[in-house]
Amino acid sequence: MKVKVNDKVKIIAGKDKGKEGKVIKTLKKDDKVIVEGINIITKHVKPNGMGETGGIRKMEAPIHVSNVKVITDTKKTTTKADKKPAKKEKKAN
Repeated sequence: MKVKVNDKVKIIAGKDKGKEGKVIKTLKKDDKVIVEGINIITKHVKPNGMGETGGIRKMEAPIHVSNVKVITDTKKTTTKADKKPAKKEKKAN
């Protein structure tokens, strides 16, 4: 798996397509990652003991590693000369 914890990734498939986030945890056996703020689910929680309250909790669910792409922060700047191809000169016969 090429995705590591703290990598910045972009979602390329699914309901959160186009969003970006940071990898919190990797699940290597399942080939899944948990990304901060992506793939949010609601979980209904029962109270477990005396004095605890249950409720609805929102949390990040795992997303398959094939649906994420690592983002690199290096950006190349191009000049106008780089964008335009050189003109070819025609020979006069």
